[in-house]
Amino acid sequence: MKELSLNILDIAENSVKAGASLTEILIDEDNEKIVITVRDNGCGMTEETVKAAQNPFYTTRTTRSVGLGIPLFKEQAEMTGGSLTLSSKHKEQYPDTHGTVISASFYKNHIDCTPLGDVAASIVTLVQGHPEVDFLFEHKTDRGVVALDTRQLREILGNEVSLSSYEVIVWIGQYLKEQYTENH
Repeated sequence: MKELSLNILDIAENSVKAGASLTEILIDEDNEKIVITVRDNGCGMTEETVKAAQNPFYTTRTTRSVGLGIPLFKEQAEMTGGSLTLSSKHKEQYPDTHGTVISASFYKNHIDCTPLGDVAASIVTLVQGHPEVDFLFEHKTDRGVVALDTRQLREILGNEVSLSSYEVIVWIGQYLKEQYTENH
């Protein structure tokens, strides 16, 4: 993928498909490195599925016979000297603590480091496409933090207003862009 933000979007979409009610997207960035972590409380994966998910010829989709999201993300990280870890607890074995965590580190100064891209647009897309799911987003740098927690928005808006309504989506986009302007 041309931007890491598109990898984030792809992995978070997988979280939604796994039945997650909360997906956390955490970016920790300093002068040398970007660490992207996506954590969810979805159904999780078995140990066999965790191993297979890193193979580009494995997918749970029925529309195509390859699943490139995680393998490409891993390759992008490793090309910079970074790494990817994938851990998961399947709901059958861990009924109260199931979910998946993917964490990838990228060395920013490496010539093969993919640009981070428009993370705010990816977050807006996720909220708009899945207003019933909660997303916690944090992007930490030495200049500040950009954050959004849809659970807080739900508390303010109540049940009458959908997170996918036009006004809310516009506000979320502006809110994130303002934070990026102030903190990055």
